[in-house]
Amino acid sequence: MRSGCTSRSAPLAFALAVTLWSSPHAGSPASNEPGDRAVLYVSNETAGTVVILDGSTGAVEAQVPVGKRPRGVKLSRDGSRLFVALSGSPIGGPGVDESKLPPADRSADGIGVIDLASRKLERIYPSGPDPEAFDVSPDGKLLYVSNEDTAAMAVVDLDKGAVTRSVSICGEPEGVTVAPDGRVVYVTCEADGVVAAIDTTSLRVTAQVPTAPRPRGIVFSRDARTIFVTCENGAALSVIDAATNKASGKIPLAIPGVSEFPARPMGAVLSSDGGQLFVTTGRAKAVVTVDMKTRQQTSVIQDVGARPWGIALSPDGRRLYTANGPSGDVSFIDAATGKIERRVSIGGSPWGVVAGPRH
Repeated sequence: MRSGCTSRSAPLAFALAVTLWSSPHAGSPASNEPGDRAVLYVSNETAGTVVILDGSTGAVEAQVPVGKRPRGVKLSRDGSRLFVALSGSPIGGPGVDESKLPPADRSADGIGVIDLASRKLERIYPSGPDPEAFDVSPDGKLLYVSNEDTAAMAVVDLDKGAVTRSVSICGEPEGVTVAPDGRVVYVTCEADGVVAAIDTTSLRVTAQVPTAPRPRGIVFSRDARTIFVTCENGAALSVIDAATNKASGKIPLAIPGVSEFPARPMGAVLSSDGGQLFVTTGRAKAVVTVDMKTRQQTSVIQDVGARPWGIALSPDGRRLYTANGPSGDVSFIDAATGKIERRVSIGGSPWGVVAGPRH
């Protein structure tokens, strides 16, 4: 998406049951225990950089120039490289007439690769037009990339350094996630309100599963049996049975006491024990926690930042991080208590974030 909806108020009993965590002042000290060490990689869309932060102290360690509009970020399977989606499409937003935007610079499209030892841009792979999100195959040899402008998914062979296939899928493809066994890759389709399932051997679309409006991201349950889809304009998570590729329910999300913007689910990450799903809610400025057994919202962390989008979990599972675009900062949150430990300003527009161990 180059960047509304309405939702019903949660029932009173539900609202009273939700635990609210209030936001403390920014800059609270963070734990610096050895087990808490992590490195953050944050794509800064308007600055054209990937910012590297200490995952415990928040210190900025490096800013790596990568190209135009860095958004989606993923670590390589061996953890030695960082992939980042780059796009020459102009930045738009909600309500923007895209016909009046400047022409796209297709030469800027690609998947950048940062060598994490040297912290330098190593190369840029072709990706198809306007890449935003992608995932890495389990064997680390392929990238599956959503190409919004062409309603397609590109397959990038990393050994060949080329796009080997382009698969037509659906309107405005967005989030991309490969099933843990590598047999199917799932792509959300914002315009069509579906998730496309693509067989990774035949590269045929085998299913289009309906979801709540404007699906964004995809997360598998720990046992890989269930798929949870963040749906921005549906104020909900759509649930899919991975064995049958059939819709199996919906989990409504709400931000009690907030009426200006409903919950707008964007990014999501599973807790280290698989028991909870943490979901960013965009302009609602919150992170919502969902219990995976009961499939109900259990808590809300409010005032995380302006439009939190990307979200990551530290390798030890103790800390959450959110990339907050309009406020130009990254929030550090205690995953157990919901306490916002600090907000680290990096300027620009933080979009995606991943966390890795410090080698």
